[in-house]
Amino acid sequence: MDKNEIREVIARRAALELHDGDVVNLGIGLPTIIPNYVPEDVNVILQSENGLLGMGAAPAEGEEDLDFVNAGGGFITCKKGASSFDSSVSFGIIRGGHVDVTVLGALQVDEKGNLANWIIPGKKTPGMGGAMDLIVGAKRVILAMEHTARGSHKIMTDCNLPLTAAGQVDMIITEMGVMDIVPEGILLKEINPLFTIEQIQEATDAKLIIAEDLIEMKK
Repeated sequence: MDKNEIREVIARRAALELHDGDVVNLGIGLPTIIPNYVPEDVNVILQSENGLLGMGAAPAEGEEDLDFVNAGGGFITCKKGASSFDSSVSFGIIRGGHVDVTVLGALQVDEKGNLANWIIPGKKTPGMGGAMDLIVGAKRVILAMEHTARGSHKIMTDCNLPLTAAGQVDMIITEMGVMDIVPEGILLKEINPLFTIEQIQEATDAKLIIAEDLIEMKK
């Protein structure tokens, strides 16, 4: 699969985890394209930490509005009934436990549900942003991420990058499959039929637990 196909597979599957009435926050990067794949009969309320509740899908080319951007600076639309507010109110929503699901990217995640997604030591970074608040404030944390980075493992036994938060990740969705964090480790419960279990394990540092009822990745 090329880069665009990988991103589509991940975003399309992640969209299936969003349910009618959910308040959802999407991290920068790949998660921002998830709204393009949410079924029309599912009404999710997208929250952006820079101060918007009721975010819509990305605008068509040429229809961008400079006043409507997400936390990563990408152009967005807003749905009827959307509201805007300052960042203090936005983080009050997050820290108050009013976000049902957050979908984020990752540099690394490990079998204990630890997440590292903000810095590679020695490289410049603008800071952690709202990720730490989202991970501990949201009721459910899903990672939508490529399985590896230039061939290097991202799903680890133990993260070796600085953590964003410890023990908070619930689910991992990659182009290879869908995994839950369980007390025993990482449970592979859905598999992309383009890959074998052996290929997925080879691309994973942590030892995977294979579900007895393993199914083909939902679309």
